[in-house]
Amino acid sequence: MLIPVILCGGSGTRLWPLSRQLYPKQFLQLNGAGSLLQQTLERLRTVPDHGPCIVVCNEAHRFLVAEQLQACGEEEALILLEEQGRNTAPAVALAALLIREQYGDETGMLVLPSDHLFRRPQAFAESVAQAYAAVQDQLLTFGVPPTRPETGYGYIRAEAAAGAQGPRPVLEFAEKPDLERAERFLAAGDYYWNSGMFLFRAGVYRAELHHHAPAIAEACEAAYTGMVHDGRFRRPGAEAFARCPADSIDYAVMEKTDRAVMLPLDAGWSDIGCWRALHEALPRDGQGNVLQGDVLSEDTRNCYIRSEHRLVVSLGLDDHVIVETADAVLVAHRDRVQDIRGVVDGLRKKGREEPLVHRQVHRPWGGYETLVSSQRFQVKRLTVAPGASLSLQMHHHRAEHWTVVRGTARVWRGEEEFLLSEDQSVYIPIGALHRLENPGRIPLELVEVQTGAYLGEDDIVRFEDSYGRIPLPAGAPAAGAASGAVS
Repeated sequence: MLIPVILCGGSGTRLWPLSRQLYPKQFLQLNGAGSLLQQTLERLRTVPDHGPCIVVCNEAHRFLVAEQLQACGEEEALILLEEQGRNTAPAVALAALLIREQYGDETGMLVLPSDHLFRRPQAFAESVAQAYAAVQDQLLTFGVPPTRPETGYGYIRAEAAAGAQGPRPVLEFAEKPDLERAERFLAAGDYYWNSGMFLFRAGVYRAELHHHAPAIAEACEAAYTGMVHDGRFRRPGAEAFARCPADSIDYAVMEKTDRAVMLPLDAGWSDIGCWRALHEALPRDGQGNVLQGDVLSEDTRNCYIRSEHRLVVSLGLDDHVIVETADAVLVAHRDRVQDIRGVVDGLRKKGREEPLVHRQVHRPWGGYETLVSSQRFQVKRLTVAPGASLSLQMHHHRAEHWTVVRGTARVWRGEEEFLLSEDQSVYIPIGALHRLENPGRIPLELVEVQTGAYLGEDDIVRFEDSYGRIPLPAGAPAAGAASGAVS
């Protein structure tokens, strides 16, 4: 059996402002065919003899992952949660330990990033089947035949093929080159782009990790021993995992092992590492443009222009990227898009929220959008999914006023419980214990006006929560329990 292990922990900084820390690129629809994670899951349907997926992700993204797995019908998939990311070598080590426990060390692992595109998904499935049939005690990586002197990818040099086109020994892993070296790699013919995808048996990976990176292997085994089961979520022991060194598979194992082999993968691959890569991966019009959303272009060539909320007009532009969101607009030359990471770092140092969240923030119960924000008041639009509820909570510094604009709300305020219909409202004073639920069959939408001296999201004291976001304090009241409230 082959178990897909999907690495879903990236932040996608270079696709800012569309990709944000709390909603990174793997969860975005970039080409109109589901999110990148969902496309990864869909590609696996054509891979024979594979079992349920294991998805490794950040704790903060667990509900996004669960929601997208459910939308794809992946009910048996397990989600491994990292409280803090330690790079790919520990993430795969935890998955290998889980596979050993459930299926045995001889089970194959197909390790895939969650944010790649393939123009020829059937060729991807055929290459995976070929790799699975060929690999024994090797650690196999997939190399992409280069089509240009790319400076944004690492490279793999492999032995020249002799006879049948199968896995071949790896001779060298090369870091991202400058343009001159990339041109030499392309001309040499034996260098391939490093795709970051792997296939090996769980026991082989664990043995090589113990040999070449024992500190990682031991820390992961200690964290696995302290694993907590929470439905489909698996949480490794936080203290042990925090002590684990952070390192990639390439540095920790692949560059050191003598078992590394490479299989060429010619499937129209792109890692969508920046806006230029996305522009090149998508169909373009007769002027070389990719235009998404409400865009009007005149005398514009070789541009990627995306509008999320309003009309964007371009006039007389060549080789540019324009991305409009509700709270930020990026305008950059295509040759400079790799530098966006530095811009985002600068925004973080200034304490700006734009690198962290969108105005539309997703929550396990639905989400909210900030409409107006000022020093002592804030207006939000909340959407609560049918049957969902917010936590039982209170605030030290803010009062809230809710007005229902669609659907029906069940409200708990102190000792009171009541229903609100459309165009009805309620006031929640500072310090009042309260909860909101959607008991209906359609989404509940309401406008929330917050007032107070401090309006940060960390001014929430939770007493009950349906989604495991806090432990229940001793003696906390259980409002609504008698009336069937979700808690």
